[in-house]
Amino acid sequence: MTVVHAVLPAGIDDPARPSGGNVYDRRVLAGLAGLGWCVHEHVALPELPDGTLLLVDGLVAGADLVEVAARLRVVVLVHMPLGPDAPEERPVLEAAAGIVTTSRWTRRRLLEWYSLDPTRVHVAEPGVDPADLATGTSSGSSLLTVGAVTALKGYDVLVAALGLVEDLSWSCRGVGSLTVDPSFVAGLGQGVGLTGPLTRAELDAAYAGADLLVLASRAETYAMVVTEALARGLPVITTDVGGVREALGHTLGHTLGHEAGVLVPSGDAVALAGALRRWLTDPGHRARLRAAARARRDGLGDWRRTTALVAGALTEVAS
Repeated sequence: MTVVHAVLPAGIDDPARPSGGNVYDRRVLAGLAGLGWCVHEHVALPELPDGTLLLVDGLVAGADLVEVAARLRVVVLVHMPLGPDAPEERPVLEAAAGIVTTSRWTRRRLLEWYSLDPTRVHVAEPGVDPADLATGTSSGSSLLTVGAVTALKGYDVLVAALGLVEDLSWSCRGVGSLTVDPSFVAGLGQGVGLTGPLTRAELDAAYAGADLLVLASRAETYAMVVTEALARGLPVITTDVGGVREALGHTLGHTLGHEAGVLVPSGDAVALAGALRRWLTDPGHRARLRAAARARRDGLGDWRRTTALVAGALTEVAS
């Protein structure tokens, strides 16, 4: 039996602040346990004997990890790379025996920024659970956005874009934490009906009633909500940032086009409004996007594949 110790963010199970990274960690660790691994969880770096296999979420990987990396077998899981502006990231990643990223985009950035052995930097894209097709509405007017209500997720840009299509009929629901940046939430203005975080069943119901996922993020390493939407046959309008293109078009073994999604520049409310206007006013456009999104469903990777990729990276370091 392979034993792995995992250091996780303290708030990983906080229902008020759900995140894709937390879901990823939980699904992978559960998957490893299901494969027969012995998984020990920690919220701080524990005292461990030499040679111990250690998986650390990059959000909590600090200087203390560098100090023990020479005697432990350390793998860092990078959800969101910090980049050269965060000098603490370089020594952590350069000291690690292995790195797991959640997108090819992230892997490329890390190799550009730091002196890393490419053979030590792995990709394990998030999986997605199968889901029923969303029923939506006949008019295509039910819009959904999912993510913490912050500037990083571009809610201000979305509100501005929606203000440019006020002459059309639509509703927009925003699902995500309201506590990450309360002052931002307070100044956001009207347009998006904010629900706060939802339970899994409630979020499934929100997807089921939607016609379109809208994502206005300023940064994403992958965007798990995109594949969650595609799994339900929902088209996506999203900003062209980070690894979003992979979430839109990368499947098990080959790359597709972006027919199931419309890409717009980050921070451009006018471009986002234009994409929304076309969606809301062009039935043929909606039909084409829906058909492409539904065709995409069967090719989306599952969590078993993600777990197997992480397990492979861990095994390589442990051997």
